[in-house]
Amino acid sequence: MSSNSKTSPLPTSNFLEYHRPRLRVNRKHIPTLTRQSKQCLHNLASYHTPKLPLPLPRSRCAAVLVALFVGRAGDVYVLLSRRSATLRTYAGDTSLPGGKVDPGDKSFEDTARREAFEEIGLPRDRRKVPLLCILEPFIASNDLIVTPVVVLILDLTSRPILNTAEVTSLFSHPLSSFLDETPPFPHEPESLEVPYHTSQEWEIEGPQSVSWRIRGHRFLTGREAGGIKPVIGLTAAILIRVAEVAFSRPPSFELRAPGEPTMVQRLAWAMVTRPVYRRAFEEEGMGVDWDLVRWLANGEREGEGEGEKGKLTTGIKEGAKGRADTRKNGSWKAWPWIPRTIRSKL
Repeated sequence: MSSNSKTSPLPTSNFLEYHRPRLRVNRKHIPTLTRQSKQCLHNLASYHTPKLPLPLPRSRCAAVLVALFVGRAGDVYVLLSRRSATLRTYAGDTSLPGGKVDPGDKSFEDTARREAFEEIGLPRDRRKVPLLCILEPFIASNDLIVTPVVVLILDLTSRPILNTAEVTSLFSHPLSSFLDETPPFPHEPESLEVPYHTSQEWEIEGPQSVSWRIRGHRFLTGREAGGIKPVIGLTAAILIRVAEVAFSRPPSFELRAPGEPTMVQRLAWAMVTRPVYRRAFEEEGMGVDWDLVRWLANGEREGEGEGEKGKLTTGIKEGAKGRADTRKNGSWKAWPWIPRTIRSKL
């Protein structure tokens, strides 16, 4: 994972822009797809990232590559790596290739592809590894804003070239298994003694002295006996989201804790309260509407006055209902519930 010591202006006007070629899932070099896998790839390729109502300081941005491929039985798998035990952070963890944005990167897709090439030797050639979609960003525990870039590996003859200073091994896992509590490896000893999926909750401070409960998830890999760690934390959250989009269904377990804020709300609150973001905005000369950011952090009550029927919402409505901004003739369709005084600033 490389890092940039010097911040430079954005090379393009919109860092979220990316190239997505037409994907033909019946091409001869893809193994025979199951009906579910074919729909999975179609869902990802047709996904449009909702417009983020928050500015992103380039120096705090990172991207990870979610590299999918089709297995012999026609199912979709995701490529995972084991981080080197000598790394200063997250040593030995199961992860996705990725890292911070470099000055020469023109998009998050560029960042993710560059990092994957440096870490595991995945070809940058978009004909061999076409883009499927780019998902909404996640906030990491180290205050990086991480954007997942989802691609499909077509050329299965490519051999990985591991940067052993960062990655010690590669393995795969069925993508659909991140939506279920049933292990994809029922005969492994770990599945008999330890649950395949578990979760834990913790509290973080939110606005107005409110404590937010956050739920994190853990999935066994079936390789724990060989020293491979489970999929946890940010990596698990990203893969659950990719699977949600791919298979158009929620997980079979409770994804969020009661009252858990959306990722947009967490991002906004972090920007308000953590000095690292304010410094980044100042150093990059970015003008920020802090009234808008605070409003997104605090959220708004829908159905105010209706007692238990009101629910806290903010930012982009996530899940299957999330969609891109469809402003037509001045009519806001994506966020009709946002006050007009705030909409004018988006």
